[in-house]
Amino acid sequence: MPVRAEASDKAEIVTQLTFGECYSVLRAQNQWRQIRVAADGYEGWFDVKQHLPVSAAYFQQWQQQDHPRTLDVVQMVSDETTRIPVTLGTRLPFFDGMTLRVGERQMFYNGAATNPQNGHGPHGPAEVRLRLLLKMGQLFLKAPYLWGGKTLFGIDCSGLMQQLYGLIGVQLPRDAHQQIHLGQPVHFVAQTRPGDLAFFDNADGRIIHVGLLLEDQQILHASGEVRIDPLDHNGIFRRDQQKYSHKLRLIKRILPDD
Repeated sequence: MPVRAEASDKAEIVTQLTFGECYSVLRAQNQWRQIRVAADGYEGWFDVKQHLPVSAAYFQQWQQQDHPRTLDVVQMVSDETTRIPVTLGTRLPFFDGMTLRVGERQMFYNGAATNPQNGHGPHGPAEVRLRLLLKMGQLFLKAPYLWGGKTLFGIDCSGLMQQLYGLIGVQLPRDAHQQIHLGQPVHFVAQTRPGDLAFFDNADGRIIHVGLLLEDQQILHASGEVRIDPLDHNGIFRRDQQKYSHKLRLIKRILPDD
């Protein structure tokens, strides 16, 4: 569901809401509602036709849990009357292995999902979480770039990092310039390890891009599409163009050692 910068269908998409997410309504303007996304505090506008109210009790309980995420590229959430397609990384609120709950509605999901209580959550072993992070990153390859996007059918660089880290119970902020404030600095490219985040700036020094470090100083990032390129102390080198596409600013380690 698109969340826009202004109360207009013509306004840019600044982020998206996916199935199972919660938000607060800040104010109304005609058929538009300004919202704040519960998970990352991001604000924007959507059409009231897309609004689904839930109780204050549900919202409070939702905020207190680390909900499982889907691990299938595309799967279905369903009940007796409805089938809803969901993509990789979608939250499954209050999922018990078979059923989930959206407001007062109980629905079913029978695909693969993370288990926050079995190693995938924020308190799981770093090795287990890193393995899942890197495996799921490969599934996003070739997904098209979309400014403000957060799904396999269109995603931006920071949305990709937020979705991947969400799979292992780490809630990143929405934008790259916010994500750079997390974790510990890694001062040399040679000291990086898989799972680190690399940040890149423009000529004005503004953070404009982020990617996930893989083995052998390769980086997974969304630039035109989700792709893998080599990284060195200068930045990302595009072999197909024989030039650097992004200038390296800083590398941060988000996953601590066990």
